[in-house]
Amino acid sequence: MKRRDFLGILSGAAAARPVVALAQQRTVPVIGFLSPIAAANAPLFLDAFRQGLKETGFVDGQNVKIEYRWAEGQYNQLPALAAELVKMRVAVIFTMGDAAYAAKAAQPLADHDAIPIVFALGDDPVAVGLVASLNRPGGHITGGTSFGHSIGPKKLEFLRELVPAAKTFGLLINPKQTGVMEARDIEQTASALALKVRTLHASNAGELDEAFATVVRERIDGLVITVDTFLFAESSRLGSLAARYAVPTIGSLRSFAVAGGLMSFNGNVQDNMRQTAIYTGRVLKGEKPADLPVLLPTKYDLTINLKAANSLGLTVPLPMLGRADEVIE
Repeated sequence: MKRRDFLGILSGAAAARPVVALAQQRTVPVIGFLSPIAAANAPLFLDAFRQGLKETGFVDGQNVKIEYRWAEGQYNQLPALAAELVKMRVAVIFTMGDAAYAAKAAQPLADHDAIPIVFALGDDPVAVGLVASLNRPGGHITGGTSFGHSIGPKKLEFLRELVPAAKTFGLLINPKQTGVMEARDIEQTASALALKVRTLHASNAGELDEAFATVVRERIDGLVITVDTFLFAESSRLGSLAARYAVPTIGSLRSFAVAGGLMSFNGNVQDNMRQTAIYTGRVLKGEKPADLPVLLPTKYDLTINLKAANSLGLTVPLPMLGRADEVIE
C-alpha cells in the first residue's frame, strides 16, 4: 500500500469518528422527569428514583439521560413544562404528584402517538381518570400510588386518640394541588365524630409558619397534614414547626416525626418512587404501560415520637404503641 493511500484511510477514519460518536449519543434513551416542586426539595425522592433505575440497569449520564423539569411550586407551569418534554419526544415521562395530569393532557389523543408516562402518585389513579383500572391500566400510562389521599380519615382518628378532648382540628392543604379527596374524606369523618375542621392553606415556606401561628392563635386542638408533593418535600420543616409551636400534629413521612412532629402515617413514599423508577426502566426496555398493573402500597407505616408526646403532655395509649412501626424516644 502506498503511503498516501494509508494516510488517506487514517484521515477518513478520524473524520468518521465524530459522526459515529454522535450516532451513539443519539441512541441513549432520554427520560423526561416532571415535578411540581423544586429540585432543592427533592433529594429524598431523587435518591429513590435513581436507585430504582439502577436496579434495571440504567445510570444517568452513562446509558440514559434525564431531562429534569421542575415547576418550583408554580403548578400553573406544569402544562408548559410537560409540552416541552413531549416536543422533545423523550422515550418516557416520569411524573411526581400532580405533574401526571399535565403530562397526560400534553399528549396526542391517539395512544399510538403518545409518549409512555409512569407516575408516582398519592391519588386513586382510577378515580382521577389517569387509568382505566388498577390491574389493566390501558393506554400509555401506569405507575404507582401510595393511596395517601385515602388514609386521611385514619390520620384524624389517630390524632383524636391522642387528644381525646379535642373539638376542632386543623387541616393543612396545598391549595394549588389538584386532589381534594383527602380533605373531603377528613371533613366527612370529622362530621361523623362531631368534630369541627378548620382548613389552612400553604403552598410556600412562609405560609407554613403562618399556618402553625394560626393554629396557636385560634386555639385549634391539633393539625392533620394532608398528602401533597410540596408538603412531602417540606416534611422535616413541618416537624420542626410542630415542635416549635407545640401543636399536636400528624404528618405523612417518617422524617416529620424524626424532626419533632408527634407522629406520621402513610405508605412508604420512598419505596413508591423506587418501584415506579423500576417501571420506568422496564418501559425503556420495551414493556408497555398497559401491561404493567398500577403498583400499590404493601405496608403503611405509623411512627410515633414519644418525646414529642411527653413535651405536649400527651399520653400514648399502650395499644397505639403496640401498633406503631417505630417509636422515637
